[in-house]
Amino acid sequence: MPMPASTWNGRTALVTGAAGGIGAHVVQRLRDLGATVVGLDRARPADADPDFLVADVTDRAAVESAVTGRFGPDAVLDALVNCAGIGAVGTIADNDDAEWHRVLDVNVVGIARVTAAALPALLRSPTAAIVNVSSIAAWAGLPDRALYSASKGAVQALTLATAADHIGRIRVNCVCPGTVDTPWVGRLLSQAEDAAAERARLAARQPMGRLATAEEVGSAICWLASTEASFVTGTALGVDGGMNGLRLPR
Repeated sequence: MPMPASTWNGRTALVTGAAGGIGAHVVQRLRDLGATVVGLDRARPADADPDFLVADVTDRAAVESAVTGRFGPDAVLDALVNCAGIGAVGTIADNDDAEWHRVLDVNVVGIARVTAAALPALLRSPTAAIVNVSSIAAWAGLPDRALYSASKGAVQALTLATAADHIGRIRVNCVCPGTVDTPWVGRLLSQAEDAAAERARLAARQPMGRLATAEEVGSAICWLASTEASFVTGTALGVDGGMNGLRLPR
């Protein structure tokens, strides 16, 4: 029996944070599914294709120039995946104003800048979708993650508001991953006194007993952005090994 045609054939996606982590896996997964994918990050990876866009999401002029330069007056964009983001560690008293502004500027306002720049091209697509990357930290009170949690809670709220503003024209959803085995987590572990013990602690707090992979989160993102999820909007999808909803006996 022949395999059905991919729902991504002939569709175009823009992925931010494309140089590494979840974003890089989303780029590869969408290409494997048949999409034309444009990556965007603040630096060009060594193996980037010529279509890769370079812009810092905190720079509105650079974002608008890059996005509108690639997706001009007649261009159609079918999916936008906002993966660009940074972490922050500490309680509410541990980060100064400059760090609060820096993290919120990347994680929240960065999504707003890219989405606004991509909006005209998205509105030309009959199957437009936006997927933002939030976090389990938007739902669960995690220690030493006050600033990060605030930023990801804002991403979830922004997702719902954008979905309401564009209902019937653009589907807007977000994923809320648990702890993902990415380079950022690797750097966090490298700073711990006992990296192996800290990794085991992070794994144990998720009911499935391990970290998520970037591929697992990327697959969920690709599904939300696909036409297979055509009746899904305003949804926050947990990819967290049961961390948000399950309370298992110890």
